[in-house]
Amino acid sequence: MTSANADDIAIFAENVSVKYLIRYYRSHVTLRNTVLNALHPRRRRKNRSRWTAEHWAIRDVSFELRSGEVGGFIGRNGSGKTTLLQTVAGVFEPDTGSLVHRGEMSCLLSLGAGFNPTLTGRENIYLNGAILGVPHKTVQDSIDEVIDFSDLGEFIDAPVRTYSAGMVSRLGFSVAMLVDPDVVVLDEVIRAGDAAFREKAGNFLDRFRDRGKTILIASHSMDVIRRQCDRVFWLDRGELRMEGGPEEVTAAYLEEAKQQKDRLGSA
Repeated sequence: MTSANADDIAIFAENVSVKYLIRYYRSHVTLRNTVLNALHPRRRRKNRSRWTAEHWAIRDVSFELRSGEVGGFIGRNGSGKTTLLQTVAGVFEPDTGSLVHRGEMSCLLSLGAGFNPTLTGRENIYLNGAILGVPHKTVQDSIDEVIDFSDLGEFIDAPVRTYSAGMVSRLGFSVAMLVDPDVVVLDEVIRAGDAAFREKAGNFLDRFRDRGKTILIASHSMDVIRRQCDRVFWLDRGELRMEGGPEEVTAAYLEEAKQQKDRLGSA
């Protein structure tokens, strides 16, 4: 990071790597052993070999985002997108490299994960507001706007356990209106809901960007990436494959996906 433009940098990652330790187990599989192992778990533990291996979820990834920029992260399942965003959000510490961010962060990695299924949507708004550290009066003043944004209508007063996955995601995204972070981390959440809600969510992100907030989005939707992002980072097997403008990077990514599909079709 150069001192000349350091004040504009909201997130700076340099050679960031994160590894998991995976435990593997193998036993001699026969029908008799399978039955006996199911009946006697201790026997299963005694009669199998085990070993541990390192898996580098992300390796030597470097990037930076300036205040007000929207960065998109694309790649196949298992490419490291979620791990990278979780590392930015502080869920993981890098095993190697350095990661710096400025200001408060709002992390929407799993919308609705903190909801109480027995409480209504309205009650969960107050509960999540408290969890996020939002004053009760602020939640009260904003409750009508949050409910309107969620498009849940009368279901806002039904237990969350009766909601569909899309309804839970919409409520979770709407609760994000209660916070005023400097950095917003979104993992595959903008596709929640119908086209009208996605447009509303896009307008919501525009408001964040207009106020100088920095946004990170991981998504499989190239339409979302092209529409929302200033720069795109393509992750492949944990490494940064390509960085550039949305049209350029998504076109390269889709072209490779097409070539792989054609090779599989001709095999």
